Amino acid sequence: MTPQQQLRSIVPAAFLAIVLAQLVGCAAYRVGSQTLYASDIKTVYVPMIESTSFRRGLGEQLTEAVVKEIELKTPFKVVGTPNADSILSTRLVSETKRVVVENQNDDPRAVEVNLMAEVTWLNRRRQPLQVPANLALPADLLTIGQTSALLPEAGQSIATSQQQAIERLAQQIVSTMEEPW
Repeated sequence: MTPQQQLRSIVPAAFLAIVLAQLVGCAAYRVGSQTLYASDIKTVYVPMIESTSFRRGLGEQLTEAVVKEIELKTPFKVVGTPNADSILSTRLVSETKRVVVENQNDDPRAVEVNLMAEVTWLNRRRQPLQVPANLALPADLLTIGQTSALLPEAGQSIATSQQQAIERLAQQIVSTMEEPW
């Protein structure tokens, strides 16, 4: 066998060995937003969010916003059964309005809407999936808050301001589902 023939028989085998080594080496590598989330969780159950507020419908609005955010930003599928891989429980503990600026007739010109929620994310065995690292809270509980400004002169109402705070709060809640770096 000539040296050229030996080279022709070695090159395809070497190429195949390199390709196989790369495929095997990258088998556990995840790409895109998949890398931010737990790979062993596929489904999430989101029970209706409880609200201690006297305003009607805040829990339902927040539940809808959280479900939409999970479906939009994560690889998880929201299901309607507690037999899911995980359960994301949330309780709306506070909803306040605070007048920031008034005019000379005591009419509010800028109002701040504040929402606070307690979030618990559990696996099938009812163990917490995310433990807050630097917060002085119980291991399975995380308190999240969000504020939104209301400016009547800009055409805002309390409903639009609350919806903005709910959407931001839902984004924060879903961001807690990311794995730590």
